[in-house]
Amino acid sequence: MTTRTVGDDDGRMLDVTVIEEPGAAAASLDPMRARLLAELAEPLSAAALAARVGLPRQKVNYHLRALERHGLVELVEERRKGNMTERLMRATAASYVISPLALPGLQPDPDRHRDALSARWLLALGARLVRDVGALITGAERANKRLATYALDGEVRFASAADRAAFVEELTAGVGALVRKYHDPSAEGGRGHRVVVALHPSLKAEPAAEHDEGQGEGQGDRPETVPGRDEPDAIES
Repeated sequence: MTTRTVGDDDGRMLDVTVIEEPGAAAASLDPMRARLLAELAEPLSAAALAARVGLPRQKVNYHLRALERHGLVELVEERRKGNMTERLMRATAASYVISPLALPGLQPDPDRHRDALSARWLLALGARLVRDVGALITGAERANKRLATYALDGEVRFASAADRAAFVEELTAGVGALVRKYHDPSAEGGRGHRVVVALHPSLKAEPAAEHDEGQGEGQGDRPETVPGRDEPDAIES
């Protein structure tokens, strides 16, 4: 048996990547192909995959060709066994996010209706964030350059709605002051950066014991009640 490593594989895969093409999005949403992507966290042959998912090898190969065509799986190694060549495939990422670009006529436009207190406007901002950062990552990879980004994630527990409103007011003032201090629209060679600040209630995690006891059908998927419009859902700097 002879083996051949394909490309410059270093044994690593992307932690997350963005799907922008409609066809790739459709392929990833197919239940069986999504199952194959999950199994391909490690390099596997079509025969090994067929044994895991309970499909004929020919059917698995059909799905793999579709996933490979859309860049969702890649060839890692080829093994020559007599007159046969076994191809080891692997998913290109451990997880995938579908960009609004996959639905070009339906992607949300946060500039259409700006409302800092609307949870749906916050959702539109999040969708634009996925779209823009996904496109920037694609461009940076093609240019073989590092993408300069920054993110901050945390959690704060408010004692009351009044404290929450005061926090939002101070946060808005603080971010606004920073933007005014550093924003230079006439800077030659400068580059604009988008700043998005969001605030929303944390989801309540269901205790494992309640899941085991089956406390009500579908209870574990029910999010915390969304606050009323008198409590701000998001702010924009």
